[in-house]
Amino acid sequence: MFYKTKVKDHIRVPPKYFGDEVEAALFKQIRSDYEGYISKDMGVVIDVSAIEDIQQGVIVSGDGAAYYETTFSLLTFKPELQEVVPGQIKDMADFGAFINMGPIEGMIHISQTMDDFVSFSKDKVLLGKESKKSLKIGDKCRARVIAVSYKDTTNPKFGLTMRQKGLGRLEWIPDDLNPPKKGGK
Repeated sequence: MFYKTKVKDHIRVPPKYFGDEVEAALFKQIRSDYEGYISKDMGVVIDVSAIEDIQQGVIVSGDGAAYYETTFSLLTFKPELQEVVPGQIKDMADFGAFINMGPIEGMIHISQTMDDFVSFSKDKVLLGKESKKSLKIGDKCRARVIAVSYKDTTNPKFGLTMRQKGLGRLEWIPDDLNPPKKGGK
């Protein structure tokens, strides 16, 4: 889920930005410090949306940089358990599929790709034995988040499933939600 997060921090503005307006210099430095930052509390920082308050700057002796207590807003993305997310298959392996969920990637174990016996072919395609469904790189999908781990904040792990009605490759969803009626009626 995307969030707008308010943060208050002391921002170090290096001397190379002293020729800029204070707000412009702070914006550059906040963007440099926070974009791509990952934490368990905030998720993944996507962008700095606004600077809301700037306190008087202080120059620290021996450092040469100015420090400003600043309040600003960040746009963050933090997948939550049970959240349904759209994505695109980025890569395949014999154990499952990697799905790009915007700024981060999740993994769908082969057993969670479809409600069928699934095999992995040499051309990086997952095939359902009875359903004849296939999943390949580039397919757009909808998946549910079933596991979240920020144990390694430089590489958080997100486990997903597509084994429920309304999930999976987008082309599968209409058939899942409106199965053909038996007996032609």
